[in-house]
Amino acid sequence: MSDSSTGVHAPDPEPAPGAGDQRASDLLGAALGGAAKRAGLDPTQQASTGRVVWSAMGGWRGVLESVLPSLTFILTYTLVPGDTREKLIPALVVSVGIAAVFTIVRLVQKSPPSAAIGGLVAAGVAAGLALITGNPSDNFIPGFITNAIYGSALLISALVGWPIIGLAVGFLVGEGTRWRMDRRKRRAFFWLTIAWASLFAARLAVQFPIYLSSLDESQRDSAVALLGTLKLAMGIPLFAPLLAVTWLVVRALYPPAPK
Repeated sequence: MSDSSTGVHAPDPEPAPGAGDQRASDLLGAALGGAAKRAGLDPTQQASTGRVVWSAMGGWRGVLESVLPSLTFILTYTLVPGDTREKLIPALVVSVGIAAVFTIVRLVQKSPPSAAIGGLVAAGVAAGLALITGNPSDNFIPGFITNAIYGSALLISALVGWPIIGLAVGFLVGEGTRWRMDRRKRRAFFWLTIAWASLFAARLAVQFPIYLSSLDESQRDSAVALLGTLKLAMGIPLFAPLLAVTWLVVRALYPPAPK
């Protein structure tokens, strides 16, 4: 089946999977769907698109947890005088310190700490790597790895006919993998998954060449500032609109039952 506007072929419906594939897809779908549900992405519930997107980002707290560690790293590194190491250490201390504060606050308030803990671990690993190498741009390497893994997983899942978005939605709506027998749903989940894979690929395509330029010490400071700015610009500002589109498509495929 081809898309007349792009000429790219989306896969047609396939036969029902075997028992082994079914069990694997059910487990993966349950894991993905459970995570989506905890984030407030439940298409069976009545909710506005804006409210769903805001909830999925974690509200103001989630936005701050996502933005502040990177923002303070960039600002501190840029504003502190001295050579690379004299600037790097305070920038990393401030960045990891803020991530630690968010984690402690969540633990004290007994709210779900998973996002904050994940951010703290990522900040700690990135800081350790940058300290070992002495290159502040290495602070961004864990993000490159994460984008590569997510993008590859999404792309492969779509190309083999098991788009990750479809698995998650199938679990959320109680449909399992029966959506694979519906051409309309199958095509929608294929393209949504490709769109998410493209987001992660775009981050790598734009940011990684700048990282490579930072290996030249004469360009290091400007590369660090640009990398940090792009990380923020290609984070929530791209994530939120794509999440909204995904939500709207899923709601069109599974309209909520009238009250």
